[in-house]
Amino acid sequence: MNYDIIIVGAGLVGLATAYQAKLKNPNSKILILEKENNVSLHQSGHNSGVIHSGIYYKPGSLKAKNCIEGYNSVINFAKEYGIKYDLCGKIIVATSQEELPLLDNIYKRGVENGLEDLKYLSREEFREIEPHCEGVKAIKVPQTGIIDYPGVAKKIKELFEELGGEVRFNQEVKNIIDKGSEIIVQTNTSEVKTTKLISCAGLYSDKVTSMTNKNNDVIIIPFRGEYYKLKDEKKHLVKHLIYPVPDPNFPFLGVHFTRMIDGNIEAGPNAVLAFRKEGYKFFDFSFSETMQTLTWPGFRKIVAKYGKTGMGEVHRSLSKSAFTKALQKLMPEIQENDLVTGGAGVRAQACDRNGALIDDFDIVKNGNIIHVRNAPSPAATSCLSIGNKISELIEN
Repeated sequence: MNYDIIIVGAGLVGLATAYQAKLKNPNSKILILEKENNVSLHQSGHNSGVIHSGIYYKPGSLKAKNCIEGYNSVINFAKEYGIKYDLCGKIIVATSQEELPLLDNIYKRGVENGLEDLKYLSREEFREIEPHCEGVKAIKVPQTGIIDYPGVAKKIKELFEELGGEVRFNQEVKNIIDKGSEIIVQTNTSEVKTTKLISCAGLYSDKVTSMTNKNNDVIIIPFRGEYYKLKDEKKHLVKHLIYPVPDPNFPFLGVHFTRMIDGNIEAGPNAVLAFRKEGYKFFDFSFSETMQTLTWPGFRKIVAKYGKTGMGEVHRSLSKSAFTKALQKLMPEIQENDLVTGGAGVRAQACDRNGALIDDFDIVKNGNIIHVRNAPSPAATSCLSIGNKISELIEN
């Protein structure tokens, strides 16, 4: 079979890219190859379900630009196709005087990124919104919401197929042969040919990129985020979304409280090194994938920089009381027996050879091949925007 475009990966970014490309060229033959038996089974379906506002991101970055555009696109998409969402808003809370300058920096970024109606709240004001929360000052971010991302993914697939697009499941890409005018994709069961190829392989983006770029200098280091849920009788403690001021010395947002679209309240996540790229449990292990992480030159530099903080994350993973203590900074009345085990997700964290954790979207084009090497949060929020940009890039 010969195709005009093949997309590797049926997560939100891959699906949205295929859908946008099909809208631009209705007569083109486009195929999505997915190694699992359904869409959005990894990062796209294991995230917190938050519609991000863009308040944290460096102004001018791809993340900042695509988040605002993607935010509007995903809300309009949800409205049009009846997908559940709720713009419930969130507060970012400084729990000490020392965090106030960091809170100011977040506010300034939000303003620079075009967010309107951001508001500082005193302790008395934010406790009117979240009476069980504690801290000294907060920012109210009205744009933040929650959504059914697996529902978004299924609807995009449905629309793509209605336009004549094709999705094949249980197709793990084993090799890509670039012959210039023709690209051969070999899977576990078949071989297909295409003129252009786009890989949106998430946790395996480094592996797929290296199939056509032997000098790929970025690998994916998997970090597992583990959640607890509040018991039903404690759900009233959280009205919206409650976030801490992130630790500037650690590239994650810290444990927070998230209302989910299904009515549950999640607490977390922590961020611990996973020993398998799809390692959703503590003891999930892959020797080859662990060795790839441990032998990567950049990983040793990460350990040197974040090792102490990382050990604290591991401690919270193993100790429910330590996890509870971290949550009590935001909500002192939370007790260990208020929490039940929730889900987990694995973040595909791109890391270069020098130990830099790549924070922005990273998309590389070489001839008729595009690799999305890094698509961190807010990739789910931004999927339709990113998909539009990639589909334009492959056309040009």
